[in-house]
Amino acid sequence: MTAIDLQLGQRPEEAGPPISAGPQTYSDEVSAHLAADAEQIIARYPVARSALLPLLHLVQAEDGYLTPAGIAFCADQLGLTPAEVTAVATFYSMYRRTPTGDYLIGVCTNTLCAVMGGDALLDVLEQHLGIRAGQSTADGSITLEHIECNAACDYAPVLMVNWEFFDNQTPSTARDLVDDLRAGQPVTPTRGATLCTFRQTARILAGVDAGAPDTSPAGAATLAGLRVSRGEQ
Repeated sequence: MTAIDLQLGQRPEEAGPPISAGPQTYSDEVSAHLAADAEQIIARYPVARSALLPLLHLVQAEDGYLTPAGIAFCADQLGLTPAEVTAVATFYSMYRRTPTGDYLIGVCTNTLCAVMGGDALLDVLEQHLGIRAGQSTADGSITLEHIECNAACDYAPVLMVNWEFFDNQTPSTARDLVDDLRAGQPVTPTRGATLCTFRQTARILAGVDAGAPDTSPAGAATLAGLRVSRGEQ
């Protein structure tokens, strides 16, 4: 466990493996279509290396996680060394170092979510899916992880699926959610944009796919403090 892991509050088992698994290089065909997307992304920035974060999402969309091939591609596109790219990639928890399922389910167990039942949600999902946090189901549909605060304490306990919110969860609704995802049933986040697969979400974060707009207004729980400060009922 490194000093950075301690600063970020990561558990030793969640710090993640080195970026060493997966393809070491891309085929000419894959390199060509990634380069076309990368050119579009890099053109948005006055300094090319500023495009590193979206480029990491781009290669994560290709492989489902970060691989040596993806790291090398980003380095080549930006004139960086693989070590420089890896140093950035391993700092952020949104960049995955192991193969990730179609749906990345994050369970918050920080203080308020824990008080409201976050630990119970994680326990029931581990038992129901037959995996531990940090692992994926055998069919590759679900990856389960323990995450730090979602900044959604007003709707605790909260799950995130590919970083979209599912608020006010219970063990029963959490089980139903993962069952629907595995069965291919349509699932709608409590708020936010339409749910996509993990790789589709990564392309949206890279800025090469538009994605659906988030049209959900702030909810009553979020605005409660503001109303109280104004003396409103």
